[in-house]
Amino acid sequence: MRECVINGSDDVGMMSVSRLFFVFFVLLVFASPIFVSVGLAEIDKNAAASAIDGAEASVVSAYEAVLGAEEVGANVSGLLVRLNDAAELLAEANIAYGLGQFDEAAGFVGVCSEVSGAVKSDAFELRVETQGSRVWELWLALIVSLVGVVVVVFAGFLGWGYVKKRYVERALEMKPEVSEG
Repeated sequence: MRECVINGSDDVGMMSVSRLFFVFFVLLVFASPIFVSVGLAEIDKNAAASAIDGAEASVVSAYEAVLGAEEVGANVSGLLVRLNDAAELLAEANIAYGLGQFDEAAGFVGVCSEVSGAVKSDAFELRVETQGSRVWELWLALIVSLVGVVVVVFAGFLGWGYVKKRYVERALEMKPEVSEG
């Protein structure tokens, strides 16, 4: 058997350093996809979870906007159908996330966010439109009421004048009787 004794760093040949570097390089090349894919999968998982949370907030915000439009008397039946579609897409995203299909979950979340955003903006427009028509109706009611009050007051004065005139005419037509006493 041959015994190898290394006395210092000068005894290690250049060939063995390059072999050692080559071995480490080959291990790095073959092992890096494993670490990168695990890291990217974790990033995809976190990104999908964050996107789902954002979509849930978007659906809740759209629901609140539809509720506000309904409170002012707007017809929100079409918005509720679209909001229901957004909720179904959110449920599909949660199912895909649970199955580990993060790309599919992200796709559902994207469509869900678009639908809920459109519902929210349409609800705000409907609310403003309904409030505008309500304001117009209130102004119209105010004007009609004021005209009605003026007509009633004017008719009252005319009626009072007529009654007063008749009273005075009747009073003048009466013959006073003198009684002796």
